[in-house]
Amino acid sequence: MPAVALLRPTVAVIALAALIAGCSKEEPKPQQQQRPAPEVVVQTIAPRDIPFTPTFVAQTESSQQVNIVARVSGFLDKIAYQEGDLVKEGQLLFQLDPKPFQAQLEAARGELQSQQARFTTSQANLGRVKPLAQENALSQADLDKAQGEFDSAKAAVFSAQAKVREAELNLGYATIRSPVNGLASRSQQRQGAFINSMSESANLTYVAAVHPIWVNFSVSQNQTAKWRNEVAAKRLIMPKDNQYEVDLVMSDGTQYPYRGRISFADPSFSQDTGSFMVRAVLPNPNMELRPGMFVTAYVIGAIRPNAIVVPQLAVQQGPNGHLVYAVKEDGTAEIRPVVVGDYFGEKDIVILTGLAAGDRVVVEGVLKVVPGQPVKATEAKPVASAPSAPPTSGVAAPPTGTPEAGGPQGKRPVATTLVAPQAGAGRAASSSAGSYGPVRTGETLLAIAEHVKPERVTLEQTLVGIYRANPNAFSPDHHGLKSGVVLAIPGPAELAAIDRRAAVEEVNAARAKWAAAHSGAR
Repeated sequence: MPAVALLRPTVAVIALAALIAGCSKEEPKPQQQQRPAPEVVVQTIAPRDIPFTPTFVAQTESSQQVNIVARVSGFLDKIAYQEGDLVKEGQLLFQLDPKPFQAQLEAARGELQSQQARFTTSQANLGRVKPLAQENALSQADLDKAQGEFDSAKAAVFSAQAKVREAELNLGYATIRSPVNGLASRSQQRQGAFINSMSESANLTYVAAVHPIWVNFSVSQNQTAKWRNEVAAKRLIMPKDNQYEVDLVMSDGTQYPYRGRISFADPSFSQDTGSFMVRAVLPNPNMELRPGMFVTAYVIGAIRPNAIVVPQLAVQQGPNGHLVYAVKEDGTAEIRPVVVGDYFGEKDIVILTGLAAGDRVVVEGVLKVVPGQPVKATEAKPVASAPSAPPTSGVAAPPTGTPEAGGPQGKRPVATTLVAPQAGAGRAASSSAGSYGPVRTGETLLAIAEHVKPERVTLEQTLVGIYRANPNAFSPDHHGLKSGVVLAIPGPAELAAIDRRAAVEEVNAARAKWAAAHSGAR
């Protein structure tokens, strides 16, 4: 037993020595190679004053639309204007048969002459009776009778004169002229028809003044409350005396050449829509605008002081809201939750809270950033400030992260690294329809859309149009572009026909869907 007891520590020592020896013989593992810091482009935040230009869907209206209604009954002899043409004030439009009215006028004039003769006789009789009655040569009854006949004849003359004027008016009403300068609509009655001034047939046409022209749009109660709060927080400065100006963009994306001013705002909200109507007056000398047209109205005059503006592509959609990546002083990246405001221009967006002057925000290479890890930052090149006038391409693009436009099947290509396409045969020009491709590995729909986007067409319309025209060009597993495919690029007219608001909503939905699916990837 003592021998066994002595052996136990010896065995333990031998086992420990063997373990140490085994460890010393094990080859050391090579150190794991660290990934190089990704290269990104950053923008240093510098607050500046920018114009605040809200947009509204508006509709044009004639500044003076007059219904042409027959005041007298009769047969329509002549339609004297070209339907749909511009007519001048006082121009002949319709001519009713004047002969019955001419006859009524002559009869009235004859009645007037008869009453004037009666008046002359009664006046002479009163002149003879009056002095005799004063000398008591005639009774007071004879004087009263002569005076009554005189007064009656005088009243009859007035009545006859009124009938003559009425007959003259009726004769004048048979000739119908334009009361204003404007566009005359089609005639509701045809030549030879009987016009009854007391029925619907009296409605002949209308003349709509188009220079100047009115543009109406509605401002909701929520918008009013939001702007009031921003004014109170000094994030918004309204123009002096609320002197707003209005620019228009036509339905095809072209900018209307004349600027107008707001002339009227309804003092009460509509009980049906919860909004109030605002009216602007614009010159329309070339009649480019017609009543009833839908346009986009840009209200100019307000200013956002010390606004923070970043590119839309720098803003990501996270599970709890919007965020950006900022580079700290030690060169590492961090997530910054932000509250976004309005779009500015075509590619920027206003940040209301979350960023301050001097912050460095990643604006390119966002997808390569890992929070807490270092990045190799390069300062973005300065760009010219966006103009205060509305963008000629229409509705500004929304903040876009990784997802891009999608189609009705719900597939959205994922924007990874933005690779600039190389010019070459088979690629579409930037302002015409055609083909693009073959697509290279890593090339994205966003980069292609920015390259081929026609003028006066928004980026969203281009994205949605390309996606819908190429349903088989995207991989169903990750919604990315298949390399080697050739994309069909719709023409400018086809892209412009896509509803802009629907395109923006489609892009936003794609962005939110992708962000929700990849929220845990970071």
